[in-house]
Amino acid sequence: MESGKAKVLIILLIVIIIVAGAYLGYKILNDKENIEGEEKVAIKKEAPKTVQIFKGNDRPIAVMIDNHSDAWPQAGIQDAYMVYEIIAEGGETRLMALFKGANVEKIGPVRSARHYFIDYAMENDAIYTHFGQSPQAESDLKKFNINDINGIAEDGTTFWRVKDKYAPHNAVTSTEKLLASANNKKYRTTSENKSVLNYTVDNVNLEDGQGAISVTIPHSNLQTVKYVYNEESKVYERYARNKIQKDWTTGNPITTKNIIITFCDNYALSDSENKGRQGLKNIGTFDGYYITNGKAIKIKCIKSAREEKTIYQDLEGNVIKVNDGNTFVNICPTNSKVVLEAPAVEKTPTAENATE
Repeated sequence: MESGKAKVLIILLIVIIIVAGAYLGYKILNDKENIEGEEKVAIKKEAPKTVQIFKGNDRPIAVMIDNHSDAWPQAGIQDAYMVYEIIAEGGETRLMALFKGANVEKIGPVRSARHYFIDYAMENDAIYTHFGQSPQAESDLKKFNINDINGIAEDGTTFWRVKDKYAPHNAVTSTEKLLASANNKKYRTTSENKSVLNYTVDNVNLEDGQGAISVTIPHSNLQTVKYVYNEESKVYERYARNKIQKDWTTGNPITTKNIIITFCDNYALSDSENKGRQGLKNIGTFDGYYITNGKAIKIKCIKSAREEKTIYQDLEGNVIKVNDGNTFVNICPTNSKVVLEAPAVEKTPTAENATE
């Protein structure tokens, strides 16, 4: 009898041990899965942010944009990751807008090439788009073996003329049409090149910079550009010749997150056509400004060769960090009287000026 009870107790003990072991195994496995799940969530939460303005391996496309007042408003500029503005003949400036992986249905008006813009197309590894060219640009396009798309030489499908502007201010194109042309010409349409600018996802506030809620840049007696900071949207709205610049398609103001100013001189070329075309002394080290979020710092702009990337450094020799957003690069003469306006400082009431 006692032997039977002992056997039952032993069996119960074995069952208890098995059940306890199973529960312990389940607990360990469940805890491990929970820990792994938490680690995955943590990894997901801690995944690094990536720059949005310059991503992917699409090769940039550079488009020459007409900046004559008869060409305003322009289309597509707001979709560009960078826009260069440089003097042309007659005191006018011309723009070169750079697009990367963007689908833009209307870009323009497109105008002719100038040779010094080719330098900035090269440093961005861009396909260079224009509608005609100066003799100097025609020579340099061959010299540097540039992948270019010239509207005058196209078959009539890549560019088209609109009816609400008159020639030569009415030729437009699109990224889809330009890519089709590039593929037909067997141009490379991907690029592994890094961006010219050192973008960061961290907010750059230029704490030690000077106030710049308004930036005025005289390119010439004819063309003065002004950027006005919008505190709410944290971008600058662009004005030219006292007129706000608007997008041709949307009617919205043209805005930019970053502004870079480079001081380097232009000069008149002497050629047989005698049209007052310009050259640009842009190889070397030049003074400038980097402006963002209502502040500005002085910088050095270093370009060692026409095909080399421009390096933008602070006065301590560090490559500047640039906010993740679009950028206007204004290249203006060294004697340009650029004006940076700081926010107005409210006066603290005193016994003499206090009101009841």
